[in-house]
Amino acid sequence: MRKTRERGGQRGGEIVDQEVQKISKVEVREALKRMKNGKAVGPDDIPVEVWRCLGEKAVDFLTRFFNKILESERMSDEWRSSVLVSIFKNKGDVQSCSNYRGIKLMSHTMKVWERVVEARLRRKVQISEHQFGFMPRKSTTDAIFALRVLVEKYREGQKVLHCVFVDLEKAYDRVPREELWYYMRKSGVAEKYVRVVQDMYEDSKTVVRCAVGVTNGFKVKVGLHQGSVLSPFLFTMVMERLTDEVRQEAPWTMMFADDIVICGEAGGKVKMQGVEVVKVDDQVSWVNHPEQWKG
Repeated sequence: MRKTRERGGQRGGEIVDQEVQKISKVEVREALKRMKNGKAVGPDDIPVEVWRCLGEKAVDFLTRFFNKILESERMSDEWRSSVLVSIFKNKGDVQSCSNYRGIKLMSHTMKVWERVVEARLRRKVQISEHQFGFMPRKSTTDAIFALRVLVEKYREGQKVLHCVFVDLEKAYDRVPREELWYYMRKSGVAEKYVRVVQDMYEDSKTVVRCAVGVTNGFKVKVGLHQGSVLSPFLFTMVMERLTDEVRQEAPWTMMFADDIVICGEAGGKVKMQGVEVVKVDDQVSWVNHPEQWKG
């Protein structure tokens, strides 16, 4: 059953009222298996290694726990807190804040929960072959190879190929959450999962850890959680829907997360499609920089 909802003056999207299955032990085992050891812990100081050491007892407990969250659509309030640390990007001036990436240290147990949700969303949502970022069995090497093959074919045929490279600045941090819910619904995600993800972002707050200590806590009301295992796929879903029209009209497109390349034989048409990217981009209040484009 599908219906449309408008929330808070924002686009609500088409709602998919669909029953979802209970979480199984198999899903929890797979989520634990995909977690990495030796990672910095969140505010609860419980590393994923604890759950691994408990074996099947942990699987039994987490399966019951996650099913309660799924049923109530409400996670533990302790998971709403995180610690933000800055990581240098290893390029540029070390004294420039723009050369640092903020990473949130979140509860490992919450990340296991996110893994379960992510696996279900990946099975439901279809991502086009144009997207190479955050996708299984795809990498930057594949993207570079595909573009290089295209360029070499045009060179062999002595034809001109125009390419526009679009870079979205701090796209992760600027995704409006109302738009995230809209694009999840537009992707056909069951409303139960939309509400579950909404709950992950409700009343989220963080503190910043720096050389002199920890700041006071503050709420985070925009953008995706940095350091979350679910955020990459949520971002991919947004980019997929955001670039629908551009991919349909452009002769050849490819994406790697928030980096987009649009290619065509006619330079004028490529430039026109570049304007389309800006137009779609403005719809979700992101900032694009034409001076960074390469033609």
